[in-house]
Amino acid sequence: MLQPGAGEECGACGFALSLGPEVKEVEETIEEMLIRLDEFCGMTDMIRSDTSQILDVSIPLVKAKVREMNNIYTKIDKLEAFVKMVGHHVSFLEEQVLEAEKTHGNFPHSVRKLLQSATISIFKNKHTPSAQHTYDLPELYRTEDYFPMNYADFPTADD
Repeated sequence: MLQPGAGEECGACGFALSLGPEVKEVEETIEEMLIRLDEFCGMTDMIRSDTSQILDVSIPLVKAKVREMNNIYTKIDKLEAFVKMVGHHVSFLEEQVLEAEKTHGNFPHSVRKLLQSATISIFKNKHTPSAQHTYDLPELYRTEDYFPMNYADFPTADD
């Protein structure tokens, strides 16, 4: 007599044996998918650790560099303003030099010396102090006000 379920087991075994090549193919496919899943998990772990490194290390370094660069940009802006101011002062002084040249004439230096020596020898006895034009230099700027002695905090070749 057959035991209950014994026939079913034999039928299942026979069925499994008849599906042998297909089962092996499915098992190989499952094994391949498990390998790919393991690779995928490894990649996600690597991405997770890279993200942690970026958040914990790289971003603070970038923020520090941004602050440093902002300080440098501020110095550059101040330097540009200084150069512009110096340019205006140079233009102002050039205008005054041109005005002085117009006022005192454009005689060549040798002719001027000749005339001065002739005038001095002729009027030596009658020498009266002439009203000399004095030039008062306008107060423009002091470089030390903009670049104090301790300002040079940029690294040099000696550092």
